[in-house]
Amino acid sequence: MIRSSVLPHNLSDLRVLKDNLAVYARDYQIKFILGYCSIYIFMQTFMIPGTIFMSLLAGALYGVVRGVLLVVFTATAGASSCYFLSKLIGRPLVGWLWPEKLRFFQSEVAKRKEKLLNYLLFLRITPSLPNTFINVASPIVDIPFHVFFAATLVGLIPASYITVRAGLALGDLKSVRDLYDFKTLVVLFLIGSISIFPTILKRKRTYE
Repeated sequence: MIRSSVLPHNLSDLRVLKDNLAVYARDYQIKFILGYCSIYIFMQTFMIPGTIFMSLLAGALYGVVRGVLLVVFTATAGASSCYFLSKLIGRPLVGWLWPEKLRFFQSEVAKRKEKLLNYLLFLRITPSLPNTFINVASPIVDIPFHVFFAATLVGLIPASYITVRAGLALGDLKSVRDLYDFKTLVVLFLIGSISIFPTILKRKRTYE
């Protein structure tokens, strides 16, 4: 199992960890995947920074296809756990940490009740709002879980692909910021815009 004391906090740590875990991940696949999923879900549930390094690690160890499947599964499971935890005890904390952002999010959700899935997909695909905030704020602003789950499962695929693919060339990556350069952000916003296009089209027809 991977201990919390050796979780990667930067790219240098990640390269060392990848080299040390490559053989273990190959020889003990089930144990490693269970450990990886448990750690990723735990980090997502309790908003612990560093899941981006876990995503890069998945790419470095498993390649693009298996890496993306693994990351999307664990990220969705972790986000879902965070959703329910926040639903139980998160309202005071979220209101204290992000009062203005929470009010903004609530007003935007209220305006988009009929196309909530499209809106949440846009938020998941683009970096408009932090994913951590979306996880904890969604139950508070009354986003139904089935909408949250579907938007998370689909919406995390583009960013997961970018991160996992970067893990294949871990040695060439100089900074995490290199993952989301201007070109990448433009692509994500274009993909995200597709998800809200039906809403824009409907509004246009209404005004006409």
